[in-house]
Amino acid sequence: MKNIGLIAGNGRFPFLVAEEIKKNGDRVICVALKEETDPGLDKLCDKYFPVSVGKFQKIVDSLKDEGVETAVMAGQVKHVKIYSAISMDWRAIKVMGSLLNKKTDTILKTIADEFQKDGITLMPSHAYLKNLLPEKGLVAGKKLSSDEEKEVEFGFKIAKGIAGFDIGQTVVVKDRSVLAVESVEGTDECIKRAYQLGGEGSVVVKVAKPNQDFRFDVPVIGTRTVDTLKENKVRAMAVEAGVTLVLDKDEVVKKAKEAGVTIVAV
Repeated sequence: MKNIGLIAGNGRFPFLVAEEIKKNGDRVICVALKEETDPGLDKLCDKYFPVSVGKFQKIVDSLKDEGVETAVMAGQVKHVKIYSAISMDWRAIKVMGSLLNKKTDTILKTIADEFQKDGITLMPSHAYLKNLLPEKGLVAGKKLSSDEEKEVEFGFKIAKGIAGFDIGQTVVVKDRSVLAVESVEGTDECIKRAYQLGGEGSVVVKVAKPNQDFRFDVPVIGTRTVDTLKENKVRAMAVEAGVTLVLDKDEVVKKAKEAGVTIVAV
């Protein structure tokens, strides 16, 4: 039995990881980022340490004190937190001060290197959830029309391009025109902005970066995504096959069908 660290952000992702770690016969040592994590996660963990985002040394110490040598980062931490007035400890200040820029990749790779200095290796975020990565094909809803397939093909190329520049990983398109490009606001807000600009009937495409580091950055969709698609009258969403986690898939399929939204993996 091993002590596996779980550095938890928001959403359902950390809950599913904790469940799978337990099924694997290991203990869950959770550092919950107080500004993000659902406190209900406590019930699934053997040890639970709520820590503020900016207290990096306390995060490290909490894991090391429990003999953690491998850890998983799961759940979103809003990029905009970087620009907010969070209180940082000396080590967080040192890490942030060493950055060449504040791109997501730069920040997270630097953080991963800091954990490694203390003997804590970060595993891929989806290490325990490979069964939730869809293969190519229909995930939910009805088959894409010929026009929708063309929209997806167009959107996929654009999404891969912006992802390569670490801008975002989602685009919303309509009539082979880009309505919105995801930035630090996240996928849901990108979809909402697209609806304000272009109305109903758009197609959303979400991809992985060309050189995605899966230790801390995995494309994820779930029931909340479907709710956003429905509220903003999106007709279809495409995700990249084999690299995108579909959380609570049965519920996603059910809600997408009820909403009349198609989800495909390409």
